[in-house]
Amino acid sequence: MNPRAKLIFITSLLLGTTITISSSHWIMAWAGLEINTLAVLPLISKSHHPRAIEAATKYFLVQAAASTLVLFSSMTNAWFTGQWDITQLTHPPSSLILTAAVAIKLGLVPFHFWFPEVLQG
Repeated sequence: MNPRAKLIFITSLLLGTTITISSSHWIMAWAGLEINTLAVLPLISKSHHPRAIEAATKYFLVQAAASTLVLFSSMTNAWFTGQWDITQLTHPPSSLILTAAVAIKLGLVPFHFWFPEVLQG
């Protein structure tokens, strides 16, 4: 991989993390998570081995599903509370869906079955 491209991807990863941590609005947090996903994909598939491509595809699909759950949780919370602020997550089903989405994104138990396969690839 070109050193400049690798630098851009690592910078994008840091930018996405910073946006996610510093956001107070659900859409900005989601955008930061998506920047992270798109920055990690080329780093995973930098070797053109079929297992690396398979791992990147699995990573993308799992992260896209978890991002959809994050958006669904924020929309559900906004529907019931009228607030898009991250600190106003008071609707219990929204909290549960968000917890599941974060657990999927991080590969925590019981949503960890995708994580070892991606690491092997």
